[in-house]
Parts: sequence; structure tokens; C-alpha cells
Amino acid sequence: MAIKKQLSFGEIFNLNFGFFGVQIAYALQSANISRIFATLGADPHQLSFFWILPPLMGMIVQPLIGKWSDRTWCRLGRRKPYLLVGAIIAVLVMLLLPNAGSLNLSKAWIFLGLNAAMWFGLFSLIFLDTSINIAMQPFKMMVGDMVSEEQKTLAYSTQSFLCNAGSLFGYLFPIFFTWIGLANTAPEGVVPNSVIWSFYIGAAILILCVLYTFFKVKEMNPQEYAEFHGIETSQDKPENPGFIKLLVKAPKTFWTVGLVQFFCWAAFLYMWTYTNGAIANNVWGTTDAASAEYQAAGNWVGVIFAVQAIGSMLWALVLPRFKSVKAAYAISLLIGAAGFASVFFVTNQYVLFGSFLLIGAAWAAMLALPFTLLTNALEGSPYMGSYLGLFNCTICLPQIVAAATGGLVISLVGGSQSAMFLVAAGFLAAGALCVRLIKK
Repeated sequence: MAIKKQLSFGEIFNLNFGFFGVQIAYALQSANISRIFATLGADPHQLSFFWILPPLMGMIVQPLIGKWSDRTWCRLGRRKPYLLVGAIIAVLVMLLLPNAGSLNLSKAWIFLGLNAAMWFGLFSLIFLDTSINIAMQPFKMMVGDMVSEEQKTLAYSTQSFLCNAGSLFGYLFPIFFTWIGLANTAPEGVVPNSVIWSFYIGAAILILCVLYTFFKVKEMNPQEYAEFHGIETSQDKPENPGFIKLLVKAPKTFWTVGLVQFFCWAAFLYMWTYTNGAIANNVWGTTDAASAEYQAAGNWVGVIFAVQAIGSMLWALVLPRFKSVKAAYAISLLIGAAGFASVFFVTNQYVLFGSFLLIGAAWAAMLALPFTLLTNALEGSPYMGSYLGLFNCTICLPQIVAAATGGLVISLVGGSQSAMFLVAAGFLAAGALCVRLIKK
């Protein structure tokens, strides 16, 4: 097998830079969806149900993108065409979603007893998350395609760093636009201008960053790919196995890392769903979504999520220094569990900085290390994209389960949104314990 080319840091950076823009869109969605739907009239016990849609779409879309892109060898590349299409759709939806409460929607919906703005928001959310998933998956696949085993921890850590840098911008946009004078409150049922313009600017940055990677990165052709991965080329038509057959033949690493993923992503689903309500109650002393205090808490969610992103960026620089990937993974999750647990007790908005810095360590590890472990186990497989798409189900399924059971769980903890952070802490601790099951 030929010696694999080592990429320069600049090449690894270009390969991942578009992820910066995609993550701005994802951060805006994560930090503001509960706020938007609460503004449109959703009950706190219903909020987790809206969070079923994003992972459900990811579970459907990403395996298909992986399978199709494995067999897409064209002039534009192998993964890049999907990257571009997903980004364009995401931009269009980002211009529509925050306006759900402002549009003059059909009176027929009201006549039928339906909240037109809520339904428009739901459909927009479906399209937004579908497009983000289409745009996000190619970045993970291109690293698997083009980066050697020795450089994958660096590549995925760089991706994690850029991902969190994008999150930092996305989380801070609403409070920034409030600071420069845009309204942070609006009539009942209408999303404030500070949020609307955050989505507009995020959409512009998204398309510019994706275009940068699209034009800067040249993907391998089939012969170069085969030589790089030590695959024997054949004149026969390549096999096209179904998802079930791929799962049957999946390496053990796929399943053991997937178990860890289950606990991690369920924990973060609860964070995204209940942070706004938890800190509005703990710090601002309100549960009224129409109040100025609740909207102020919504802005502060962006700030503390930005703090989490800073913690993740810093921890992403530390991860490559660990000699053991498994040790880095377990330690990061335990640090994050401590951060989650502390949120329950905090009543000062600034003390939350410490909590979310700790949570950032877990997030950095979740973005980088599972893919390092899996792609190394799949080295030489012609079905890298298909497996990464299927692996995304270990991200989506726990979120669906957590969202579907969120109403029950919050009832069991007395309706306290802050108590959901204790549940999330337990999940991360369980994930850390399961890391020992992973065999490289």
C-alpha cells in the first residue's frame, strides 16, 4: 500500500471551514427553537415534542446521503454536491422560520382550530433540519475519505473547534442585535426582531462558508481513493448492499460507541429543550413566555451556550494531547456531567458560566472522538459514507426517545425544568462508564 499523504494544517482547515457556517445555523436552531415555539404559544410540557423533528429528519436523511454519496463520483466531487444543495435549502428556510408569527396566514387554519403560525413553524423546522443534515454530513465523510488514520484526531478536533466557533456566533447573535438596538420583544405570538435578524445574518454566513470549502477542496477520484485506502480496484460493478446488510457487518466499534452516544445525546436534548425555562425560573423568577424577563432569559441562553462553545473550543485543543482516545472520551463526559448537575443549584446568571464551560468539554469530545474511533475502525471500507450516515442514527435515536419521553420525565421530577439537568447529568455519567466497552 502506498504511503498516505499527510495533509497540511491549512488543507485540514479548508476541508472543515464550511462547518463553521453550518454550525451557526444549527446553533441558532438549538438556542432559539424552544423560545420561538414558546412565543408562538407552546406549553412547556409540549416543548420536548417539537424536538423530535430535528433528530427524526437526521435519522432519515443522513443514511441516505451517505449511501448516495458513496456512489456519486462526478465532476463536482463525491460529497460536495450534497453539501451545496443542503446549504442552499437551509438558507431559504432560515429566511422564513423566524417569521412564522408575522406572516398573514390563511384564516382557514384558524377556522379549523389550528395555530397557523405553529404549524408553519413546524414545517419550516422540518425543512431546516433536513437541509442542515444534508449540509453537515459531507464534512464528516470528507475527513473519513481524505485524512489518514494518524491525522484523524487532529482533523475531527479541528472540525470540533470550527463547529464551536460557529456556535459561538450563532448563540450570541440575538443578544448582540439587542445591544445594537433591535427590539427583543414583540406583540404576542410574534418573534422579536433580534431573533429574526440573527437568522438572516446566519444564513448569509452559512452560504459563504460552504462556498469557500466547495471551491477550495478537491476530492479524490475513484482511483486516487482506492490507492489512498489500499483498496483493490475492480472492473466489476461495485456491490450495493442494503442498510440491514451493512449493519450486520458493522464493526463492534460501531455498536459500542453508539451505546455511549445514546446517553450523551439524550442529555444534550434535555439541555436544548429546558435551558430557557430553567434559567428563566431559577434566575429571573418567571415562567411567563410573553414577559420581558423570559425574553431576557432567552438572550442569556445564547450567552451561556456561547460560553459552552468557548469551553468546547478550548477543550478541542486539549483532546489531541491525550495518549488514549478512550481516556479523553470518558474524562470529558464526566466533566460535562458535573456541569449539568451544577445548573440545578445555580441562581446567579454569571455563575452559569462555570457550569457551561464544563459542559463544553463533553460537547467537544462528542463532536470529535466518536468519529475518530469509528472511521479508524472502517479504514479501507468502500462504504464509509453509508456507515457514517447509519452512525448518525446513534445521535438521532436517543434524541427522539428523550424528546418523546420528556413530558413524562419532567412530570416525574415535579415539572421542574431545572431538575431535568440532574437527569442529563446522570445520562452523561452513564455514557462515561460505557466508554470502557469500546475496543479499538
